[in-house]
Amino acid sequence: MHNNNYHKNFKLNGTSFVSEEELILFSKDLPSSVTTFLEDWFNDSAIVNVQTSGSTGTPKRIKLKKEYMVNSAKATSTFFDLPENTTALLCLSTDYIAGKMMLVRALILGWHIDVIEASSNPLQDIDRVYDFCAMVPLQVHHSLGHLHKVKKLIVGGGAVDNNLMENLQSVSTEIFATYGMTETITHIAVKRLNNQSRQGAALKLSNYKTLDTVAISKDSRGCLVIEAPEISDDIIITNDLVEIISNNEFKWLGRADNVINSGGIKLIPEQIEEKLSEIIHQRFFVAGVPDSLLGEKLILIIESEHKEKVIDQLTTLPYLTKFEVPKEVYFIEKFVETKTKKIQRQRTLDLVFNKKK
Repeated sequence: MHNNNYHKNFKLNGTSFVSEEELILFSKDLPSSVTTFLEDWFNDSAIVNVQTSGSTGTPKRIKLKKEYMVNSAKATSTFFDLPENTTALLCLSTDYIAGKMMLVRALILGWHIDVIEASSNPLQDIDRVYDFCAMVPLQVHHSLGHLHKVKKLIVGGGAVDNNLMENLQSVSTEIFATYGMTETITHIAVKRLNNQSRQGAALKLSNYKTLDTVAISKDSRGCLVIEAPEISDDIIITNDLVEIISNNEFKWLGRADNVINSGGIKLIPEQIEEKLSEIIHQRFFVAGVPDSLLGEKLILIIESEHKEKVIDQLTTLPYLTKFEVPKEVYFIEKFVETKTKKIQRQRTLDLVFNKKK
């Protein structure tokens, strides 16, 4: 081990350390994934093996260079103005990249980080204010009454629906959505979520802005291509449909692999879901299923034990085109999720239709 391969101001749960061994020993009282990661971080290897979450495919292990993880940490510090002695709360699992990078930022930048168990309501028992925290949308939803305990909050690992977005507007915390994936070592772009301006009653949403040293373009499918030499040796070709606004700004439209071709009309589920979230307040998603007439027909799946009359309301939404109105609505008690609480659309669909057979 290389001694003191971390910032002198680094603190974990209020404690400073004189050696890596002491830090690893201390971490044994924390979730085991914290200890495992620290042992990986301080070993002689130049890489860390990281598991992807599996929300858009089978989970896989990829290798990330420690040097690039350090570069990513510094870029976050610069973008959000989070210098040494920043207080941070880690309430995500360190099995995955978002949790691991909170630790890396703290180690490299000299933050004072507190680690708590990853739960759906992480702030409820907290009685202090933190400078910085990262959460998934489900945690933000359950923490609405406690968000004043965090000054700057980043939200990743899933879309923030209109309902949650509305609830965030009056919150004093600076809240940002992040765009990224395991391959980009968490976020390469960020957009502000609250204190947005309005056009009439509707919120005027901001676009994603890239961090420094990130170049963006589109491929022939209209999907985002990322060139970020400080965090990846390879050019990253995504499956995310985007509109490029400028050389450092883009609007995310949805995923290419979710696009539904219904009677020759291409429908982007994420765009339709944004509109539907005005009237549906449980978790839901839309999908395409085979149809003899249309090729694929649009259906709506709602996570609810009660079958509400939604279909009648759908036709009254003024901003839904006739092609965007789901042909059928299905209800299921519980969506299938990844370990990081993202909805597994295909497996949930299989569950719905296996039940019907």
